[in-house]
Amino acid sequence: MVQYNFKKITVVPNGKDFIDIILSRTQRQTPTVVHKGYAISRLRQFYMRKVKYTQQNFHEKLSTIIDEFPRLDDIHPFYGDLLHVLYNKDHYKLALGQINTARNLISKIAKDYVKLLKYGDSLYRCKSLKVAALGRMCTVIKRIGPSLAYLEQIRQHMARLPSIDPNTRTILICGYPNVGKSSFMNKITRADVDVQPYAFTTKSLFVGHTDYKYLRYQVIDTPGILDRPFEDRNIIEMCSITALAHLRAAVLFFLDISGSCGYSIAQQAALFHSIKSLFMNKPSIIVCNKTDLQPLDGISEEDMKLVMEMEAEAMKTVIGQGGEPANEEGALLTMSTLTEDGVIAVKNAACERLLNQRVELKMKSKKINDCLNRFHVAIPKARDQKERPPCIPQAVLEAKAKQAAEENRKTEKDLEDENGGAGVYSANLRKNYILANDQWKEDIMPEILDGHNVYDFIDPDILLRLEELEREEGLRQAEEEGDDFEMDGQDLSPEEQEALAEIRKKKSLLIQQHRMKKSTAESRPVVPRKFDTDRKFTTERMGRQLSALGLDPSLAINRARSKSRGRKRERSVDGREAGGGDAMDIDGNQPSKKLRLRSTSRSRSRSRPPSEVVPGEGLKDSAQKVKAIRLAKKSVKKRNKDARRGEADRVIPTLKPKHLFSGKRSIGKTQRR
Repeated sequence: MVQYNFKKITVVPNGKDFIDIILSRTQRQTPTVVHKGYAISRLRQFYMRKVKYTQQNFHEKLSTIIDEFPRLDDIHPFYGDLLHVLYNKDHYKLALGQINTARNLISKIAKDYVKLLKYGDSLYRCKSLKVAALGRMCTVIKRIGPSLAYLEQIRQHMARLPSIDPNTRTILICGYPNVGKSSFMNKITRADVDVQPYAFTTKSLFVGHTDYKYLRYQVIDTPGILDRPFEDRNIIEMCSITALAHLRAAVLFFLDISGSCGYSIAQQAALFHSIKSLFMNKPSIIVCNKTDLQPLDGISEEDMKLVMEMEAEAMKTVIGQGGEPANEEGALLTMSTLTEDGVIAVKNAACERLLNQRVELKMKSKKINDCLNRFHVAIPKARDQKERPPCIPQAVLEAKAKQAAEENRKTEKDLEDENGGAGVYSANLRKNYILANDQWKEDIMPEILDGHNVYDFIDPDILLRLEELEREEGLRQAEEEGDDFEMDGQDLSPEEQEALAEIRKKKSLLIQQHRMKKSTAESRPVVPRKFDTDRKFTTERMGRQLSALGLDPSLAINRARSKSRGRKRERSVDGREAGGGDAMDIDGNQPSKKLRLRSTSRSRSRSRPPSEVVPGEGLKDSAQKVKAIRLAKKSVKKRNKDARRGEADRVIPTLKPKHLFSGKRSIGKTQRR
């Protein structure tokens, strides 16, 4: 199905803007620096490139305009005639023809001047030919300026046209002005058409959509039509005539039987008979509107006769392609858009008759045979005369009976209405309590007794729980007594008690100093020994402090010295000499350098190789770690190449700075704009 979307047509610039766009693009996209010292072939190529590039840009823009505007002979006849009514087909084709002619002229100009540029003998001559070529192209565009402006006006108007699908299910509303067509459309669709108490409020086609039997229907509101010769009708009326002539739709002819529209029933009947030829092969319904002002039974006999004739004509026009008239049900309907009486009935009747006609046409087409060959309807046959009633399980029957009983029970809302309504009735929250005796539900339960919460003391097993807690507390106390290694002063001599008090005091001071350093900015890394010029941290000082406290410092000093680092090379050689018979024999003539290279010290610090697996990294072996490192380097390679600071760096630099890509500046001018 072809979709017509005129809103996507590109904007058509006027002549001056067209020239500015093309020439500025040529200046930006082609080289701008040339010197007379260049070879003549380079000069020719420089100016030929400018002429060709300008011609290509003109050709692309003009071709876009020609291709995007619809061809009246190729689109649906409804849109073709509608555009002809609105814009005059001759003027439309003439404007597009001028655009096409201008495109061919520009191509011919570029071809001629490129041929001349091939024989240019100097910079001045080549530049003059380039200026002449571009000037003639711009002159051609200036001459078609009125056509460009006309096409831009058409484009703007076409973008405002409603999107009408000529092939879908459509309901068409027509009749005299001010008979209630727009009001009916506002009632059955979500469209918002302006409704006023004067004629020709609707000046163009309006589209809405409604649903019937899970199908979407397109409803078109047409402007009012007057009963006059075809040649005297204006553009507004011709829009309605075009829609009636080309759209396969159900036609609703609105009839104002009250006469409040300003036209009598005889005038409206004359209009119906003048345009009834447009209703052929379309379901037609005569809709008598404004029955709230004048019922159909209250009109005169002459008017009733005219209405009956219109109904008969409506039935004659509903002739299928097989020549059989449709049934007479629903050919004449009454309604009132003010009271909405009969509005839905009119919509349903129109949709049903349109649907039946479309199904009938499809059944008479040749494609239906191909579809019917694929269907097979299987009808089961009875195998015997035995009756087999449905078998419903007993549980299902009981569930249905229980559900029926629950439907009859009174709800809290019913009880509230029976007992005074909201604000008077108080719901009983205790009636659903599950107790051993139902009489206990209404008992008054004390909450506070003697200043205590009653709920805190209600526990039948409180004595057993108390025994368990006491037993657990006794076990914990026994464990704590066994784990208590803190020295008490009862078993110590007076000297030992003084030493213990001094140690505890020193310990508390150290803790306080540590906390002060940690809370201030004095928390620094450990100072290396070579920077310890004051010799504060030595084994002698530690020995004096421990001796002052009454402790033997020899063990601590020996431990500190055993943990200190020695000279690696001397220790490695001595260790090898002290190895005795277990050590490997070494040639005495071997150079000491090789000996030092071979010697390995366990205390020497070495850097961990990158491939070594550290526990906790989640890698299986060194091969997997090497592969992971290689993939990580590969992943950041592109980011580093683009000078990104990380994965989240989304900065888009200025790819073409203005000062580097703007054109040449003339003499004495420093601003770029």
